[in-house]
Amino acid sequence: MRATRTPTPKPGRRPLKPRPEAVGGDDPRTRTCIATGARGSPDGFVRFVASPDGEVAPDFSGKLPGRGAWVGASRAAVDAAAAKGAFARAFRKGVRAPDDLADRVEAGLAKAALSALGLARRAGEAVAGFEKVRAALKSGDVAALVSAADAGEDGRARLARLARDAALVDVFAGSELSAALGRDGLVHVAVKRGPAAARFLREARRLEGFRNGAAATRSVKSARRRTDEEK
Repeated sequence: MRATRTPTPKPGRRPLKPRPEAVGGDDPRTRTCIATGARGSPDGFVRFVASPDGEVAPDFSGKLPGRGAWVGASRAAVDAAAAKGAFARAFRKGVRAPDDLADRVEAGLAKAALSALGLARRAGEAVAGFEKVRAALKSGDVAALVSAADAGEDGRARLARLARDAALVDVFAGSELSAALGRDGLVHVAVKRGPAAARFLREARRLEGFRNGAAATRSVKSARRRTDEEK
């Protein structure tokens, strides 16, 4: 059997470097906010790209071609990046950030989270309506309890007491939930454990941090933790 030889780099050839936006600590997935310097997982950041005409736009998929700039998923961080000229420095050229950039980001994050919730419902991984949600919670197989921010306090509290360690998500209005799931009057949704729930929670955490002004590392609280804080 012939021995396998390890290829030797040609003289003068340098090893390929990682993409600039991927640099940041031992974990190649670590991102650095261009506005605050905060570092963390991409799940807590929003990637931005510059269009050919120099306008800054969010890349929610994180896959658009070209150089990317990462900003912590909070309104304050996006506003700071625009005000301090951080985008121009990151892209190394003159770019312009729309006045409503933060609003566009919030709308995009909400759309991504609600889309993930809709996919979970269509896949049979989510149930809606008070009685169905209560039954799902009693089964113990729920990863996230979604209650509209404008839902009645009594109903929210009754379901939260059954949620155990399920994440509590309350960043959507009832109208947003109804539009996403195609059913009027929805205020409570339960998402079962699984890949669909993981995707939804990832998007919901980013939206929660953005709407509540939290840091990029903020996570949706579990029912048990929130109940303890309310005592």
